[in-house]
Amino acid sequence: MTAARGGFKKGGRGAPAGPLPLRLVVLAGGVGAARFLAGLVAVAPDSQLTVIGNTGDDFTVHGLHISPDLDTVSYSLAGLGDWERGWGLKGETWGAAEQFRRLGDDTWFQLGDRDLATHVWRTEQLRRGRPLSEVTRRLAERLQLGFALLPMTDQSVATRVLTADGRDLHIQEYLVREACQPEIERIEYRGIERAQPGPGVGEAIREADLVVIAPSNPVISIGPILAVPGLRAALMAAAQVIAVSPIVGGEAVKGPAVPMLRSVGVAPSAAGVAAIYADLISDLVMDQQDAELADAVAATGVRPHLCDTLMVDQAARERLAAAVLAAASIPPVRSAQSG
Repeated sequence: MTAARGGFKKGGRGAPAGPLPLRLVVLAGGVGAARFLAGLVAVAPDSQLTVIGNTGDDFTVHGLHISPDLDTVSYSLAGLGDWERGWGLKGETWGAAEQFRRLGDDTWFQLGDRDLATHVWRTEQLRRGRPLSEVTRRLAERLQLGFALLPMTDQSVATRVLTADGRDLHIQEYLVREACQPEIERIEYRGIERAQPGPGVGEAIREADLVVIAPSNPVISIGPILAVPGLRAALMAAAQVIAVSPIVGGEAVKGPAVPMLRSVGVAPSAAGVAAIYADLISDLVMDQQDAELADAVAATGVRPHLCDTLMVDQAARERLAAAVLAAASIPPVRSAQSG
């Protein structure tokens, strides 16, 4: 990695043209990943960043293709997202949702008026035969993200929650409509066996100096990405892979990661997260509140790194991103904010 970062691109006549940019890849879910990425782009602004997004929670509402995790990353990093709510656009209005209700349509999944435009546009592009990867690239360009956002696959994959009372729910039905209440029997990534890595995904992992698994739900956000045939093997061969634990003090920072980890037989702790990723990662960045678990993490063959992982504001996001780079022995391009 040091050689890659300190090398030179060849200019005309073989003259050095400057140092190669740090090549970063982040495996991303939604809210937690978006917050981490906001810190990463601030402390490593000159890097070549590729974000591989989860599409296992994509589904259809009102006939429209929704990509919740891709949209959360896009909106947040474009400066358009609602940070307090964690999803959708800031300054949103809800006229269309009100009209859907008047018409008797199911509105458990809320779409704001401006957000609706994104989904109408995406759906029309898909109907014209463009793959999700191309549509996502065009959207990223229009939002001027400044980094590559790649869907994990162009094929349809649906994360399904099978409940103890016999229901088969799409992950969004479980999260939003059912408010994470049903007891989980098991979780499936339906269609994953037919999936192929999206264009550019394998190449980005192979060429990366560092791959970071964002502090996203290991089961429903990162799990579908790792389940795409070929991607786990690609990550095992990557130069360096580091994860950030989304579990602090036995609790999820956001969402139902605790019952989901239990549903797959994994302890809801930093040590459990290390165990899930142990064949992929060299290091785990974990919260300082879990210092007593450092030995348990090390017992999985993963090096623990303690810091404050709670991303309560932009300064905290930057400090966490800087800690991840430090764990990889990479100094941040600029110092993270203090205080």
